[in-house]
Amino acid sequence: MNIVLIILIAITCVISYIGFQNVEVFQKYKFEVGAIQRRKEYIRLLSAGFLHGDWLHLILNMYVLYMFGPLVMQVFGVAGFLIIYLGSILLGNLFCLYHYRNVPFYSAIGASGGISGLIFAAVILDPVNIKLGILFLPIAIPGYIFGALYFGYSVYMMLNPRMNDNIGHAAHLGGAFFGLVYGVIIFPEFAVQNAFYIGIMALPLIYLAFEIFIKKRIG
Repeated sequence: MNIVLIILIAITCVISYIGFQNVEVFQKYKFEVGAIQRRKEYIRLLSAGFLHGDWLHLILNMYVLYMFGPLVMQVFGVAGFLIIYLGSILLGNLFCLYHYRNVPFYSAIGASGGISGLIFAAVILDPVNIKLGILFLPIAIPGYIFGALYFGYSVYMMLNPRMNDNIGHAAHLGGAFFGLVYGVIIFPEFAVQNAFYIGIMALPLIYLAFEIFIKKRIG
């Protein structure tokens, strides 16, 4: 595995563990609408991507990062990988800031925005032949189906929030959008070639966009 990916996973695990143990650190660096709007603590837009709610949340995100990271690095290079990952975290949290701009107490954490960006950037290359295993299950499924299930879950959780759920589900959409756009810009030929499968994978995101930008205005 590339040393950059190992370092990134290690840093995320260490910071998340510190957040588990130290409530003050967790509260200071998590994504929080009010703190960003009123106190201009913009560092939270990035630092929240290195904090997680619990061990399961951390393990799931690091598992997907471990699965997609090497492929993205191989195709886009180390610099491209970092641009996609960090850029997706930032754009994902900016989308959260927009979506929850009237909810100052809303907070979230997690690398999901960056992970979403990597998924879209990777699967856009070959959504059928890139096969991924589902954690705890001995099966492998095409990348576009994996992506559809991943985003379907994220959309469901965002539209049906649970009490004390700090996971940044809204960040998935912003992160996915960044990864998709970056992939299309760098490899437009793959986007055209795999448009059908990318469309299937993006269905949950299209539905989410309808709920947020169209349905609310109509209602």
